[in-house]
Amino acid sequence: MQTTRTHIQSRDTEMRARAARVIPGGMYGHQNAGTLPEGFPQFLERGRGCHIWDVDDNEYIDFMCSYGPIILGHADPIVDAAAAEQQSNADCQDGPSSRIVELAELLVETIPHADWAVFQKNGTDATTLCVSIARAATGRRKVLVARGAYHGSAPWCTPRPAGTTPEDRAHLLHYTYNDLASVEAAAAEAGSDLAAIVVSPFRHDAGLDQELVDPAFARGLRELCDRAGAALILDDVRCGFRLSLQGSWEPVGVRPDLSAFSKAIANGYPLAAVVGRDSFRDAVRQVFATGSFWFAAVPMAAALATITTLRDTDALVRLAAAGEALRHGLATQAESYGVRVRQTGPVQMPFLSFVGDTEYQRARLFTGEAIKRGVYLHPRHNWFLSAAHSQEDVNDALEVTDVAFAKVREAFGDD
Repeated sequence: MQTTRTHIQSRDTEMRARAARVIPGGMYGHQNAGTLPEGFPQFLERGRGCHIWDVDDNEYIDFMCSYGPIILGHADPIVDAAAAEQQSNADCQDGPSSRIVELAELLVETIPHADWAVFQKNGTDATTLCVSIARAATGRRKVLVARGAYHGSAPWCTPRPAGTTPEDRAHLLHYTYNDLASVEAAAAEAGSDLAAIVVSPFRHDAGLDQELVDPAFARGLRELCDRAGAALILDDVRCGFRLSLQGSWEPVGVRPDLSAFSKAIANGYPLAAVVGRDSFRDAVRQVFATGSFWFAAVPMAAALATITTLRDTDALVRLAAAGEALRHGLATQAESYGVRVRQTGPVQMPFLSFVGDTEYQRARLFTGEAIKRGVYLHPRHNWFLSAAHSQEDVNDALEVTDVAFAKVREAFGDD
């Protein structure tokens, strides 16, 4: 890969102007490029493997993978073929296709704590349904969540309060991730009204260094929920299937009562799932949750192909190996320039931050220089690796990040 090249954005500029006239703010949500450094494209045209192209035909090595959904690579031929075959028959109908049964069977077969599965469209759908199921099962109201954690954009959990009311969060109590004493204190405050504890597989709050779970903390949550008769809900939306096919806490030895999945479940096709234990089966039947597109067959066919591929190939091994190579290369480069960085989180979902970079100036410069040279990284959000990232792709990316580190050293020195 060339580290200097023409980076044209005329079409992107035109589309931003058009969007500003018909979309409030020009763009919204987590894919609003207006929050990113200059040079990041807003509009993308296509993707193949771990490469994406914007509307000006600039090519990038993609280390965001659509913020997580792409786990096998963009336009994976096996997944897309399964989706196309299903599309040739039908997608959204008066009733679901048999894919829904096949996919539920596959999830129950694959995930040890899953005795059943139900499907939605987005991660927010899944986490919200988990909370509703827990309340229906326990007849209680209080839910514990970690401070700063992201569990979706519904009124009960959105990080931005505009449009919500205090009543939307009246029954939320907060704890500090990996601090069991703070969970015990919140649970004591909830008392006999504790319905559930919601927890992420590891701490991945945006803009902060990531924090792997302490196994003792995970075990403590399980024990607390067992004592209190509350549900342990694992929000596996972001991590699910990347860290372990069996559920992200299976390697830790802790099994939740309910898990929410989305993102990587269907390699980019819109789908979410909630799985859980038999003891919550009746509660699922009590909760009314549905959507016009929740039963669509094409995403379910894509999920069947995705999970089967992950199960039957070395895709997750290759994904982790690419992450290890990237982490090692970045560490070597940072040290060579005397630039202090921290790399946190699992290598499959890495995050790089600069020591003392409280305003993200170094991170913005680093990722801004990378994007101009064809590598898509994010200054404040964790990155994602896919099975399509080869050693050659990592090497090409490191050629670019070497230049980006040099620019950071030039602008900020080695402080």
